[in-house]
Amino acid sequence: MSTEPEYRWPRPPQGGYTAEDLDRLPDLPPHTELIDGSLVLVSPQTAFHDRVMYLLQSSLLQALPSEVDVYREMTVTLSRRDRPEPDILVVRAEALRDLKQTTFAPEDVLLAVEVVSPDSEVRDRGIKPAKYAAAGIPHFWRVENVDDRPVVYVYELDPAPRSYALTGIHHDELKTTVPFDLHIDLTAVRHGRRGA
Repeated sequence: MSTEPEYRWPRPPQGGYTAEDLDRLPDLPPHTELIDGSLVLVSPQTAFHDRVMYLLQSSLLQALPSEVDVYREMTVTLSRRDRPEPDILVVRAEALRDLKQTTFAPEDVLLAVEVVSPDSEVRDRGIKPAKYAAAGIPHFWRVENVDDRPVVYVYELDPAPRSYALTGIHHDELKTTVPFDLHIDLTAVRHGRRGA
């Protein structure tokens, strides 16, 4: 007989959870997201996923102007029932009000990045980009693992229909001038030391 206490899964309220609930529910697993009022639990990440996030975050931090900042795995409150957690966010620096902050507003986000994992394919390729676009986030990148090499799909918001238009597919290097000048050697992910 186990002496470990049995985990009690939270019981959703009628109508589903709200964005504020993510900060109030006790003992949620790390990186729990809220999509359409439902909690989404994230599987453990792979080394590929970690290396891509590290490479993108460190490259963005080096290249970006001081009026913006980069965060890993912080949520964006898109609506009362949607609070996803992009892998990487680029936000206006003044959006950080204090160091206890757990989420950003979509109007403060310039770029959301999702690194696709096997358990998140549907969310990262369709559900979350559609929600980011509807909320007015101007740029979105989706990173796919193709034979252990990152391929970055770069999208820009078309404001009229509030949907993303593909502006480029990047294999060995990510070179862009929008929303800022950036050049990243994507082959670094295959090297040791977390892509450095």
